[in-house]
Amino acid sequence: MTDPLSRIRHLPRVALAHLPTPMERLGRLGAAIGLSNLWVKRDDCTGLGFGGNKVRKLEFDLAAAREVRADCIVCGGVAQSNVARQVAAACAKLGIECHLGIMRGRVSVPEPAYGESGNILLDRLYGAIIHEIEWSEDRNSGLQRLVESLRKAGRNPYLVPYGASDALGALGYVLAAEEIVNACPNVRWIVHASGSAGTQAGLVGGLLALGHPARVVGIDVDAQPERVSADVCRIGKEVAALLGCNDWRDDLVEVARHWSAGSYGTSDKTTREAIQMAARLEGLALDPVYTGKSLAGLIGLARQRKFAEDEPVVWIHTGGGPGIFAYPALMASIASTA
Repeated sequence: MTDPLSRIRHLPRVALAHLPTPMERLGRLGAAIGLSNLWVKRDDCTGLGFGGNKVRKLEFDLAAAREVRADCIVCGGVAQSNVARQVAAACAKLGIECHLGIMRGRVSVPEPAYGESGNILLDRLYGAIIHEIEWSEDRNSGLQRLVESLRKAGRNPYLVPYGASDALGALGYVLAAEEIVNACPNVRWIVHASGSAGTQAGLVGGLLALGHPARVVGIDVDAQPERVSADVCRIGKEVAALLGCNDWRDDLVEVARHWSAGSYGTSDKTTREAIQMAARLEGLALDPVYTGKSLAGLIGLARQRKFAEDEPVVWIHTGGGPGIFAYPALMASIASTA
């Protein structure tokens, strides 16, 4: 039998993640929202650096960096960037210097702890060299300038793009799609947080290559659904090419737009409800920037009856736990609400 993923099996890859991650039934939450076959894919349990979805992507991106004998890695994001934290941890494990471009100006500081606790604290703990750069909607422009400055200094840097969201990194979620299908062959829907687009591109490309009919719904966490959708399509086409899959279709990309709380890094009542329900019904801790919004989207879509009551639905917990501690007042408010 032909292996539909054979073209990526032997690509350079460095083992970083604890795989496969667990799949757990969400019985109590499912009952509360009318879904009898609801599951969570625990990608918060990838292990390295407090875990999260980016570790899968870094297995490919950092292997590529090794192939070109990079002597340092450049990546970045906002102060509470999950990918920055996971890159810093991976670099520490691999013994390679890490330069993070920490972007200021994308969000106003919501709480005093935001700039010093959570992910940014871990970045420093893992030994990353922090560079303060200004936010730009061209998310990689400041990181590219950092790369050029390091080259001028005689270094050989490797850029891991914003969100580790390039076609190479997205291959981590091609393999995640295979894990999900192996664990739940009849899965009908896969729901997750979508921002930098690589996770969704990999999932859609993987299902397409596997010939599996499950649909992926990315929950927009940036309040930029058109941009997210366009990026998923762009990266997804590149993923399909790597897989040797010629039947990519943009209409397979679905980005749900109503649970972003109006902007990146903010929350609303749907986010707060989702965080509380996950904690009190399933013992899951969600952050207010990514996983809280993505579960809010799943809850909202279930209430709109997008999913049949007995259809297998898999929600991906993409991690982000350290970000909880950057929002202590918000999280205390959620915890104290009856």
